[in-house]
Amino acid sequence: MRSAECNRAKPCAQGMKSTDPLLDGWEQTLRRAKDRPAILDTYGQVLRKFAEIEERACEFERKLEKFPPGGVIAIQIGNHEDWPSILIACLRRHLVVLPLEQSINDQQREATLELCKAGAVVSAVSSGAAPDISRLRTADATPDWGENPPSLLKITSGTTAAPRAIRFRSHQLLADCNQICDTMKITGADLNFGVIPISQSYGFSNLLTPLIARGVPMVLSRDRTPRAILSDLARSNATVFPGMPVFYQAFCEMDYVPALPKLRLCISAGAPLPRTVAKKFREKFNLPIHSFYGSSECGGICYDRETTNEVEGFVGQPMAGVGIELLEPNASACQIQVRSAAVGDGYFPEPDEEKLGDGA
Repeated sequence: MRSAECNRAKPCAQGMKSTDPLLDGWEQTLRRAKDRPAILDTYGQVLRKFAEIEERACEFERKLEKFPPGGVIAIQIGNHEDWPSILIACLRRHLVVLPLEQSINDQQREATLELCKAGAVVSAVSSGAAPDISRLRTADATPDWGENPPSLLKITSGTTAAPRAIRFRSHQLLADCNQICDTMKITGADLNFGVIPISQSYGFSNLLTPLIARGVPMVLSRDRTPRAILSDLARSNATVFPGMPVFYQAFCEMDYVPALPKLRLCISAGAPLPRTVAKKFREKFNLPIHSFYGSSECGGICYDRETTNEVEGFVGQPMAGVGIELLEPNASACQIQVRSAAVGDGYFPEPDEEKLGDGA
């Protein structure tokens, strides 16, 4: 069955022009790097070559044929090696991807599925087999997306306790990926270390879309204990580490740390990076930490390129392609307006156009 499935999808992978910019990026990646390693485990074992991601995408595409275009497919599989294949398959079937964190409780999960009118859930299987696709009985109706159906719904609580869904089309996801890679100088010659959740905006845009659109391979790690992360960083020869302050602080407190000769870029996001932690890390590992600031609604906003500013809470300059305007420039503190090709189309089900949309 595999050969039949893949033969059906080959015209797209071999040059048939797609109308989806992320799929266009994937086709270019395949042409450049199909036989290269794409996903590795922390011991250097190749889990997927780029061509094998395509094969798996063909298989998932067949399994998703029963769902109508515009349907919402929730994905709750952790940092699984099938993430790129499932996303590619959903894009080809014009399905809307809804990433879910594995850490959410049942009540949060059900509320999110209901909010987003999900029609199915892709779940990880404990045996290590392919993720399972389960149809939800309660959601047969496809949402009316209007003229601009999304490719992805990101979930954020923002400043409220209730979850909100943010609509993104592929060109916005690709813009965020390009702005990140161009600003941070990340290329296909790098090896990303993937321990932050792919289901979160940070992991999605720093790990998943660079692999698909830029051919940046990644190591997948499921062990989030700091000692294991540090050992895996050293063993895997990863060159880029998208991390969080809690990891860097833990690394600084450890004795007998391994050398990290291949690691060239350390990124910190998700919370403010204390300057004391950045200083201790640089002294211990001879590596600077680059603060990265963004939001679920608009992707990356600022990045500390130089790592020389000692002001607490400093997050750097605007990313490439991002414009920032102070709404009250004379105030000691004020809101900002962010303009970028990566900004989402609005919220769902209520768009809230005053706060989000039209590139700002």
